Amino acid sequence: MIKGLALCLAIVLGVPPTGVPAAQPDGIVSSGRVEIVLANEHRRHVEEIKKEFTETGLTNLHVQFMKVGKPPTNIGLGPSVTAERARAAIRMAKKYNRDVTILLPERLFPDHYVAIASSGFDDTVEYPVSAEQLTELENPALTTEQFHALYRRLTPADQPPAKKGRMF
Repeated sequence: MIKGLALCLAIVLGVPPTGVPAAQPDGIVSSGRVEIVLANEHRRHVEEIKKEFTETGLTNLHVQFMKVGKPPTNIGLGPSVTAERARAAIRMAKKYNRDVTILLPERLFPDHYVAIASSGFDDTVEYPVSAEQLTELENPALTTEQFHALYRRLTPADQPPAKKGRMF
């Protein structure tokens, strides 16, 4: 009975119970959650924006809107986000959030999680990223392992961010 309830709860929450893999087509990795905060000006286009995110492979999208002002120009990627999805997230962040000037360390996020314009972090974990460094991350030749090795070098766990304060 308890196992049955746990299974039902896991299904309702969308989480596979321990020891049971999630139902995925062969060769497909879990898409993970994508959360984005947008300026209020995008509110009237939310359905189009959701469709565009889905077309780029960024499904399981959760959109929030700022009531006033502009969201921070940051991005955070979990350690198992594929390089392809990470590059798509960077492109979408640049398109809908003006730019990406701050990286949030992957160690703060679940494996397949993507956060765009999160206001839930302070400058102690915000690593400024230059346009040149961002171009390196966007290189389509990078494998997922190479992408994350570069991402970790840009957000080192043993060093605080070089420059304090948000850059937007």
